[in-house]
Amino acid sequence: MIVIDDKIISDDVVEKQFVCDLNACKGACCVEGEFGAPLEKDELPILDAIYEKVKPYLSEEGIQEIEKQGKWVYIKENDEYCTPLMKKDSGCAWLVRETNGLVTCGIEKAYRDGIIDWKKPISCHLYPIRISKKNGFDAVNYERWDICKAACKNGKALKVPVYKFLKGPLIRKYGEDFYDALEQYVEHTKK
Repeated sequence: MIVIDDKIISDDVVEKQFVCDLNACKGACCVEGEFGAPLEKDELPILDAIYEKVKPYLSEEGIQEIEKQGKWVYIKENDEYCTPLMKKDSGCAWLVRETNGLVTCGIEKAYRDGIIDWKKPISCHLYPIRISKKNGFDAVNYERWDICKAACKNGKALKVPVYKFLKGPLIRKYGEDFYDALEQYVEHTKK
């Protein structure tokens, strides 16, 4: 366990290796699971604001579900906000199904096209890291999921630890100083 300010980082974040392999998984993390992507409260008005600009990227089913359920939903049993899902096993309502079978994010596509200036929810950007709150601390954990076996194999082959694969998202979430402190800790412990 590593503690930096008010963040508790599991050892797996620096010890395990991971690099997404979209050719293998086809973006299954946007489809699988009982709930949509976890959202932070400050992301809710962003989703409200960008919807009309992202809407042209979305499927008809996704649009119908967003307009029926809302741009985000509250999951009482988890006490968290999430993206809405389409019908069972269809995935996040904000996803896009590409002609090659790959699933991508409509929000991120709009971002890459310069239509909006927000990449996507931070929980999606940080995956496979999941953050939970514990006693005033952020618990920063590596989440293992069978659908990411190819990413784990890819990470081992390329020798890329989770924290390095997620450098950009970690800096987006916590800033450069946090990431620099994490890197310094890892370098120090290697000696």
